[in-house]
Amino acid sequence: MIYINCQVLYYKGMGIKEDIKSVLAKEAQTMTDVACKLYKSKNRRAAMSNLSQKLGNETIKFTEVKAIMDLLGYDIEFKKRKQTV
Repeated sequence: MIYINCQVLYYKGMGIKEDIKSVLAKEAQTMTDVACKLYKSKNRRAAMSNLSQKLGNETIKFTEVKAIMDLLGYDIEFKKRKQTV
């Protein structure tokens, strides 16, 4: 599991797109605004299309996810699962 400030980011059942959208909603940010900042682009349509495509296809790089979370003021934390017997 990946935690973002005690919130499970990526877990069975939810895709990365839904997880990122959830954090965006909590922070009252749009994917377009984050895409423009992430790709340092003035072409909002191209930036949004690029990010949307990567999220939809689940081909976004981990470095891009880290950058998005950094832009939103979040840290990503890995936590070892408890062993089940």
